[in-house]
Amino acid sequence: MLEQISQFMNAGGEVLYLIAALTFLMWTLIFERIYYFLTELKSDINNAIERWEARDERQSWHAKKVRAKLISEVRLSINQNMPMIRTMVALCPLFGLLGTVWGMIEVFNIMAVTGGGEAKAMAGGVSKATIPTMAGMVAALSGVFANMFLTRVVERESLLLEDHMTLDH
Repeated sequence: MLEQISQFMNAGGEVLYLIAALTFLMWTLIFERIYYFLTELKSDINNAIERWEARDERQSWHAKKVRAKLISEVRLSINQNMPMIRTMVALCPLFGLLGTVWGMIEVFNIMAVTGGGEAKAMAGGVSKATIPTMAGMVAALSGVFANMFLTRVVERESLLLEDHMTLDH
């Protein structure tokens, strides 16, 4: 299996290693967010709600600003790494495009050297042009679905926090 992965990486060229590293980093951040949502998020929300409920007065301008601050602090924790994940999702197809250009340059170089008569020599360049494109798109698609899921969780938890921090006590 490692030999097949090695052959695939070599067929795709150097850019494929960049796509693999970017994808690994992107999924590391995605799993970190999922871990946070499953473990620490409830604690952060409960701490903010407890701090709010400990206040005697909740109607004044100052109390509303304290509430906004508590919500903002939790939102910062919830949204941590989300812009980075979105950026990496956007970079994956661009790295795939870079691989396409790199492979086509290799094809044109072979055509210039051989006069365009060696199909086998050009096939390696075409492979280096198409494999990174596919890898970049697959990585981006997987990241898009994960990002959509995480974004929905962020929005839901933010709204629930606002609902739990009532002003009517």
